[in-house]
Amino acid sequence: MHARAGGLILGLAGLWLAACTGETPGAPASSVVPPASAEPALLSDVAKAAGGKAPLVPCPSQVPEALNPPATATLVMALPADGVQVYTCSSAKPGEAPVWSLTGPHALLGAGKDIVGTHFAGPTWQGLDGSAVKGAKLAAADAPNASAIPWLLLSATPAHEGSEGNFTHVTFIQRLDTQGGKAPASGCDVGHVGAQVLVPYKAKYYFYRSTLSGEAVQQCRSSATKNKS
Repeated sequence: MHARAGGLILGLAGLWLAACTGETPGAPASSVVPPASAEPALLSDVAKAAGGKAPLVPCPSQVPEALNPPATATLVMALPADGVQVYTCSSAKPGEAPVWSLTGPHALLGAGKDIVGTHFAGPTWQGLDGSAVKGAKLAAADAPNASAIPWLLLSATPAHEGSEGNFTHVTFIQRLDTQGGKAPASGCDVGHVGAQVLVPYKAKYYFYRSTLSGEAVQQCRSSATKNKS
Protein backbone atom coordinates (compact mmCIF):
# COMPACT_ATOMS: atom_id res chain seq x y z
CA MET A 1 0.00 0.00 0.00
CA HIS A 2 1.28 3.44 -0.85
CA ALA A 3 2.49 5.09 2.38
CA ARG A 4 0.86 8.47 1.85
CA ALA A 5 -2.51 7.03 0.87
CA GLY A 6 -2.41 4.65 3.82
CA GLY A 7 -1.80 7.54 6.19
CA LEU A 8 -4.71 9.47 4.72
CA ILE A 9 -7.03 6.50 5.26
CA LEU A 10 -6.03 6.22 8.92
CA GLY A 11 -6.60 9.95 9.37
CA LEU A 12 -9.99 9.79 7.70
CA ALA A 13 -11.13 7.02 10.01
CA GLY A 14 -10.58 9.41 12.91
CA LEU A 15 -12.47 12.20 11.17
CA TRP A 16 -15.57 10.04 10.77
CA LEU A 17 -15.59 8.98 14.39
CA ALA A 18 -16.05 12.66 15.22
CA ALA A 19 -18.12 13.87 12.29
CA CYS A 20 -20.38 11.17 10.82
CA THR A 21 -23.74 10.51 12.41
CA GLY A 22 -26.82 8.67 11.18
CA GLU A 23 -27.45 7.02 7.83
CA THR A 24 -28.26 8.61 4.52
CA PRO A 25 -30.86 7.24 2.11
CA GLY A 26 -29.68 5.32 -0.94
CA ALA A 27 -29.28 6.92 -4.35
CA PRO A 28 -31.91 6.33 -7.06
CA ALA A 29 -31.48 3.50 -9.55
CA SER A 30 -30.21 4.46 -12.98
CA SER A 31 -28.13 3.33 -15.92
CA VAL A 32 -24.96 4.00 -17.85
CA VAL A 33 -25.60 5.65 -21.24
CA PRO A 34 -24.68 5.44 -24.10
CA PRO A 35 -24.48 2.96 -25.78
CA ALA A 36 -27.98 1.57 -25.45
CA SER A 37 -26.57 -1.94 -25.09
CA ALA A 38 -24.45 -1.02 -22.05
CA GLU A 39 -25.02 -2.87 -18.78
CA PRO A 40 -27.29 -1.03 -16.30
CA ALA A 41 -24.37 -0.43 -13.95
CA LEU A 42 -20.63 -0.03 -14.38
CA LEU A 43 -18.07 -1.96 -12.33
CA SER A 44 -14.90 0.09 -11.97
CA ASP A 45 -11.66 -1.17 -13.48
CA VAL A 46 -10.19 -1.03 -9.98
CA ALA A 47 -12.93 -3.30 -8.68
CA LYS A 48 -12.39 -5.76 -11.52
CA ALA A 49 -8.68 -5.90 -10.72
CA ALA A 50 -9.56 -6.60 -7.08
CA GLY A 51 -11.73 -9.56 -8.03
CA GLY A 52 -15.02 -7.74 -8.59
CA LYS A 53 -15.78 -7.32 -4.88
CA ALA A 54 -16.64 -3.62 -5.00
CA PRO A 55 -20.31 -2.68 -5.52
CA LEU A 56 -21.70 -1.61 -8.88
CA VAL A 57 -21.88 2.17 -9.29
CA PRO A 58 -24.82 3.26 -11.46
CA CYS A 59 -25.24 6.64 -13.15
CA PRO A 60 -28.04 8.93 -11.93
CA SER A 61 -31.28 8.68 -13.87
CA GLN A 62 -30.96 12.35 -14.84
CA VAL A 63 -27.72 14.24 -15.51
CA PRO A 64 -27.80 17.99 -16.27
CA GLU A 65 -26.71 18.72 -19.83
CA ALA A 66 -24.08 21.19 -18.56
CA LEU A 67 -22.27 18.26 -16.91
CA ASN A 68 -22.00 16.11 -20.04
CA PRO A 69 -18.38 15.06 -20.64
CA PRO A 70 -16.82 15.62 -24.08
CA ALA A 71 -17.89 13.14 -26.74
CA THR A 72 -14.28 11.90 -27.01
CA ALA A 73 -14.14 10.79 -23.36
CA THR A 74 -15.22 7.38 -22.11
CA LEU A 75 -16.09 6.22 -18.62
CA VAL A 76 -13.28 4.07 -17.24
CA MET A 77 -13.89 4.04 -13.50
CA ALA A 78 -16.75 4.86 -11.11
CA LEU A 79 -16.35 5.02 -7.34
CA PRO A 80 -18.57 5.96 -4.39
CA ALA A 81 -17.11 8.41 -1.88
CA ASP A 82 -17.91 8.77 1.81
CA GLY A 83 -16.37 11.47 3.97
CA VAL A 84 -16.62 15.08 5.06
CA GLN A 85 -16.44 18.55 3.58
CA VAL A 86 -14.27 20.74 5.81
CA TYR A 87 -15.23 24.40 6.24
CA THR A 88 -13.28 27.17 8.01
CA CYS A 89 -14.79 30.36 9.42
CA SER A 90 -12.81 33.18 7.80
CA SER A 91 -13.00 36.62 6.18
CA ALA A 92 -11.99 37.13 2.55
CA LYS A 93 -10.78 40.67 3.34
CA PRO A 94 -10.07 42.60 6.56
CA GLY A 95 -13.25 44.15 7.89
CA GLU A 96 -15.59 41.83 6.01
CA ALA A 97 -17.99 39.60 7.91
CA PRO A 98 -16.58 36.07 8.24
CA VAL A 99 -18.27 33.19 6.39
CA TRP A 100 -17.82 29.45 6.17
CA SER A 101 -15.28 28.80 3.39
CA LEU A 102 -14.51 25.37 1.96
CA THR A 103 -11.09 24.11 3.00
CA GLY A 104 -11.41 20.84 1.13
CA PRO A 105 -12.87 17.34 1.23
CA HIS A 106 -11.63 14.30 3.14
CA ALA A 107 -13.18 11.13 1.75
CA LEU A 108 -12.53 7.49 1.02
CA LEU A 109 -13.10 6.16 -2.50
CA GLY A 110 -14.73 2.75 -2.53
CA ALA A 111 -17.03 0.96 -0.13
CA GLY A 112 -16.65 -1.31 2.87
CA LYS A 113 -13.37 -3.21 2.71
CA ASP A 114 -12.90 -2.31 -0.96
CA ILE A 115 -11.27 1.10 -0.48
CA VAL A 116 -9.14 1.95 -3.50
CA GLY A 117 -8.18 5.57 -2.88
CA THR A 118 -8.72 8.88 -1.14
CA HIS A 119 -10.05 12.32 -2.05
CA PHE A 120 -8.62 15.43 -0.44
CA ALA A 121 -7.92 19.14 -0.97
CA GLY A 122 -6.68 20.23 -4.38
CA PRO A 123 -9.14 18.80 -5.22
CA THR A 124 -7.12 15.60 -5.59
CA TRP A 125 -8.09 11.96 -6.10
CA GLN A 126 -5.33 9.48 -5.24
CA GLY A 127 -5.28 5.72 -5.60
CA LEU A 128 -3.58 3.33 -3.24
CA ASP A 129 -1.21 2.60 -6.15
CA GLY A 130 0.16 6.16 -5.84
CA SER A 131 -1.37 7.58 -9.03
CA ALA A 132 -3.31 10.82 -8.57
CA VAL A 133 -5.09 13.57 -10.46
CA LYS A 134 -6.08 17.12 -9.62
CA GLY A 135 -9.37 18.57 -10.80
CA ALA A 136 -10.43 22.00 -12.10
CA LYS A 137 -14.14 22.85 -12.16
CA LEU A 138 -15.66 23.26 -15.61
CA ALA A 139 -19.38 23.35 -14.74
CA ALA A 140 -21.73 22.95 -11.79
CA ALA A 141 -25.43 22.21 -11.30
CA ASP A 142 -27.61 22.22 -8.22
CA ALA A 143 -28.23 18.79 -6.73
CA PRO A 144 -31.85 17.55 -6.83
CA ASN A 145 -31.74 17.54 -3.03
CA ALA A 146 -31.41 21.14 -1.82
CA SER A 147 -29.41 20.01 1.23
CA ALA A 148 -26.64 18.48 -0.93
CA ILE A 149 -23.56 20.07 -2.45
CA PRO A 150 -23.67 20.73 -6.22
CA TRP A 151 -22.94 18.20 -8.95
CA LEU A 152 -19.79 19.00 -10.93
CA LEU A 153 -17.88 18.39 -14.14
CA LEU A 154 -14.11 18.83 -13.79
CA SER A 155 -11.09 18.52 -16.02
CA ALA A 156 -8.28 16.37 -14.60
CA THR A 157 -4.49 16.49 -14.86
CA PRO A 158 -1.85 14.22 -13.26
CA ALA A 159 -0.87 15.24 -9.73
CA HIS A 160 2.34 13.17 -9.65
CA GLU A 161 4.53 12.93 -12.72
CA GLY A 162 5.78 9.45 -13.52
CA SER A 163 3.36 7.62 -11.23
CA GLU A 164 1.49 4.99 -13.26
CA GLY A 165 -1.79 3.60 -11.94
CA ASN A 166 -5.55 3.71 -12.06
CA PHE A 167 -5.78 7.53 -12.11
CA THR A 168 -2.87 8.27 -14.45
CA HIS A 169 -4.87 8.69 -17.68
CA VAL A 170 -8.00 10.32 -16.23
CA THR A 171 -8.94 13.50 -18.14
CA PHE A 172 -12.41 14.37 -16.80
CA ILE A 173 -14.35 13.73 -13.58
CA GLN A 174 -18.02 14.05 -12.69
CA ARG A 175 -19.28 14.44 -9.12
CA LEU A 176 -22.88 13.21 -9.09
CA ASP A 177 -25.49 11.81 -6.68
CA THR A 178 -24.30 14.01 -3.82
CA GLN A 179 -25.79 13.79 -0.34
CA GLY A 180 -25.13 16.37 2.38
CA GLY A 181 -21.89 18.35 2.58
CA LYS A 182 -23.23 21.92 2.57
CA ALA A 183 -21.75 24.57 4.87
CA PRO A 184 -23.72 25.35 8.05
CA ALA A 185 -26.21 28.20 7.82
CA SER A 186 -24.92 29.74 11.07
CA GLY A 187 -22.15 29.59 13.64
CA CYS A 188 -19.53 31.69 11.82
CA ASP A 189 -19.02 35.16 13.30
CA VAL A 190 -16.21 37.35 14.59
CA GLY A 191 -16.07 35.26 17.75
CA HIS A 192 -15.47 32.06 15.80
CA VAL A 193 -12.91 33.06 13.17
CA GLY A 194 -10.58 30.12 12.58
CA ALA A 195 -13.13 27.54 13.71
CA GLN A 196 -13.64 24.47 11.51
CA VAL A 197 -16.61 22.19 10.95
CA LEU A 198 -16.68 18.76 9.31
CA VAL A 199 -19.91 18.17 7.38
CA PRO A 200 -20.59 14.54 6.36
CA TYR A 201 -21.23 13.93 2.67
CA LYS A 202 -21.51 11.17 0.09
CA ALA A 203 -21.03 11.33 -3.65
CA LYS A 204 -20.30 9.22 -6.70
CA TYR A 205 -17.28 10.10 -8.81
CA TYR A 206 -17.08 9.10 -12.47
CA PHE A 207 -13.65 9.08 -14.09
CA TYR A 208 -13.07 9.44 -17.84
CA ARG A 209 -10.13 9.00 -20.18
CA SER A 210 -9.69 9.70 -23.90
CA THR A 211 -11.26 7.09 -26.16
CA LEU A 212 -9.18 4.81 -28.33
CA SER A 213 -9.74 4.35 -32.05
CA GLY A 214 -12.87 2.27 -32.66
CA GLU A 215 -13.73 2.06 -28.95
CA ALA A 216 -17.36 2.19 -27.79
CA VAL A 217 -18.02 5.24 -25.63
CA GLN A 218 -19.73 4.97 -22.25
CA GLN A 219 -20.81 8.08 -20.37
CA CYS A 220 -23.10 9.40 -17.66
CA ARG A 221 -24.84 12.18 -19.57
CA SER A 222 -28.10 14.03 -20.12
CA SER A 223 -30.84 11.77 -21.50
CA ALA A 224 -31.70 14.55 -23.98
CA THR A 225 -28.33 14.06 -25.68
CA LYS A 226 -27.57 10.41 -24.94
CA ASN A 227 -27.77 9.40 -28.60
CA LYS A 228 -25.52 12.14 -29.92
CA SER A 229 -22.12 10.89 -28.80
